[in-house]
Amino acid sequence: METSTTDDGLLLVDKPAGITSHDVVAIVRRAVRSRRVGHTGTLDPFATGLLVLLIGRGTRLIPYVEGEPKVYDATIRFGAETDTDDATGAVTREAEPPEHDRVPAAIARLTGEIEQVPPAYSAKKVAGSRAYDAARRGEPLVLAPSRVTVHRWESCAWDGDTLDVRITCSAGTYIRALARDLGRLLESAAHLTALRRIRSGAFSVDDAVTMDQITAGAFDPLPLRRAIPSMPVRALADTELTRVIHGNAIAAETDAPRFALVDAAESLVAIADRQGDELRPRLVLRDG
Repeated sequence: METSTTDDGLLLVDKPAGITSHDVVAIVRRAVRSRRVGHTGTLDPFATGLLVLLIGRGTRLIPYVEGEPKVYDATIRFGAETDTDDATGAVTREAEPPEHDRVPAAIARLTGEIEQVPPAYSAKKVAGSRAYDAARRGEPLVLAPSRVTVHRWESCAWDGDTLDVRITCSAGTYIRALARDLGRLLESAAHLTALRRIRSGAFSVDDAVTMDQITAGAFDPLPLRRAIPSMPVRALADTELTRVIHGNAIAAETDAPRFALVDAAESLVAIADRQGDELRPRLVLRDG
């Protein structure tokens, strides 16, 4: 197998169903021959779609990557609720599917800022214990609701008792929980049968590489500058470049509170914050 020798970069991956996000990270680590690979947000094993990975020194950029909004294509099946809120779980309750004309009003109640109880099988922690670990022991945790934002539901299409929908939402929103709660609001029962993340912030799954490309070494990570596309850019003169690499401040010259500092080749050197009339490096990605 060929391997990439790129030290730092951004990698968009189209995750297939049946493997974890950690599995994807492990495969990429082998492909780029580096332990320094991290993601900006996981997907459930049954889900597919976009994973945003950073490689090498790029992992230090993860806190700065804008991952909102998230956009998912989801399939919700009515008639049964499961213990995982998706098709991988055991059926816990059955009910008649709702009449289609009642669904828009229920969707409206699950739009905007809402309080959402995470699924019993989730990575949420209570007193140091993961919810999914407790659920597997038969001791499900009492999970507090979280405030999330569901911006919109689109492209709603019916096929029998199955609803296909595109959902745009904030980070931290569980689409499985939306399916569960939609069923309950309609005095029915529902669970998620398919989930695909198609966007995360500025990143699209259309630009992602497949796992086959990764294992074949047929991929090129994107430049780190692409990881923070909306951050204002400041090009450095040669004298400024030397100062920034050594962690020293430079004259601000412009008013934005934070900048991506790049060299003459437009490669990302650092992120700097404005303090008074200076830009002070907050994160330096270039060795002195």
